[in-house]
Amino acid sequence: MQVKFQLELLTAGDPANIGTGGSSSTSGFCCNLILLMQRISLYSRHWFVFLALLLFFEVSWAADQERLRLATFEVSATPPMGSPVAYAPVRKILDPLSARGIVLLGKGDPIVLCAVDWIGIGNEGYTAWLEALAEAAGTHPDRVTVHALHQHDGPRCDFTAERLLARYGLGGQFFDNDFLQRTINRVAEAVKDALQRAKPVTHIGIGKARVERVASNRRLLGPDGKVKLMRYSKSQNPEAIAAPEGVIDPYLKILSFWDDETALAVMSYYATHPQSYYGDGDVTSEFVGLARAQREQETGIFHVHFNGASGNVAAGKYNDGSPAMRPVLTQRMADGMRAAWENTEKESITSSDIEWKTEKVLLPPAKHFTISELRATLQDELKAPRERLSAALHLAWLERVDKGSPITLSCLNVGSASILHMPGELFVEYQLAAQEIRPDRFVLMAAYGDYGPGYIGTEVAYRQGGYETSALASRVSPEVENGVLIPAIERLLK
Repeated sequence: MQVKFQLELLTAGDPANIGTGGSSSTSGFCCNLILLMQRISLYSRHWFVFLALLLFFEVSWAADQERLRLATFEVSATPPMGSPVAYAPVRKILDPLSARGIVLLGKGDPIVLCAVDWIGIGNEGYTAWLEALAEAAGTHPDRVTVHALHQHDGPRCDFTAERLLARYGLGGQFFDNDFLQRTINRVAEAVKDALQRAKPVTHIGIGKARVERVASNRRLLGPDGKVKLMRYSKSQNPEAIAAPEGVIDPYLKILSFWDDETALAVMSYYATHPQSYYGDGDVTSEFVGLARAQREQETGIFHVHFNGASGNVAAGKYNDGSPAMRPVLTQRMADGMRAAWENTEKESITSSDIEWKTEKVLLPPAKHFTISELRATLQDELKAPRERLSAALHLAWLERVDKGSPITLSCLNVGSASILHMPGELFVEYQLAAQEIRPDRFVLMAAYGDYGPGYIGTEVAYRQGGYETSALASRVSPEVENGVLIPAIERLLK
């Protein structure tokens, strides 16, 4: 059609000459034909150039979409006055709480890492966080991980437990669902907005340093191998203070993201219960959050902190529980963060150096309670409200297990670093075991993901006794270590 149209234009002056055999007409037609062929050739070259440019821009756009980029987000997670936190209604805000994290964009669907200044997020509450952030980032919930820092004057979030409590007249006493849902919604909006400000990542940095005189193991064993003394977050017992630190991970590790020479964000990981003193409803991000804020002010770099596997680790050896100790512990944490930052070694990175792996696991339930017993406690109005809360939390977990609902573990491999994302109040031995499994990699761990299972001890810890592995605290059985979690960690780190 295009050639015919051009031919008609070129011979429009005397169309009757086409094919007449006249010498002058034949000569004019030949000239026009040559001109037409030249124009066709010119148009062909133009079309070739146009198609080449189109292909170039399409490839460039695709390459830009696969280029590694980072977005950061932060939202207030501070509860309102009078709202229930872990052990009392809010009476004072000492410093604000936050939900903050990063989104990694590049090859594959986005990856979201989020840390929240709450005591714990579990069961349907945890699912709500994953689904909301996944929708906001345009990804799958399995590529989102959310972790509490476990401050004891922070809110709880468990929509399953609250639903059970509300059924028996205890709704709103321990959970403020309106506030919790509003926070989830605002974090989701912040994630969506952050995507528009994503920045290119060319390097990561890894570093570590010892944190001095903060962490100590909570469980002090006697000659018989049983727990004889518990050293919680604070202690004034001379024997507990004099005892060795015990099994801890003394190192604070950081992973930072860079655009050439500009640091975009830093994530720190350290295993300890973060309490100095607590329980009266005076909301605080505690010494871990205060140290994070101090480092942000000093460096101007966005900082996300994650609590490691610290179910059996706290500051009890070095903390007497007095208000004067909070700034002391804060400074020790900040010093560790600073030293790890100063020890940072950078390495170049692209989207091809990012890998996300998941393992779905069914944690074996504890055998020390039954669904019928827990329902009876929950229904009994003569029981103390906190005893009924405990029953609701246990029941929420057992009903979930009964439905075969798994927990998703994940590992982010980024360059030479591997970050494991784990549930519950995990014992520090899991963190140390992960490092031994892959001594060739820079292994970090964030625990306090899905809070549903409560404390997760090692197999031997359930024979040793102590609070963490008791019926009050742990909702899983001893087989959880060697039967489920260690094999899953090995597969994730393979």
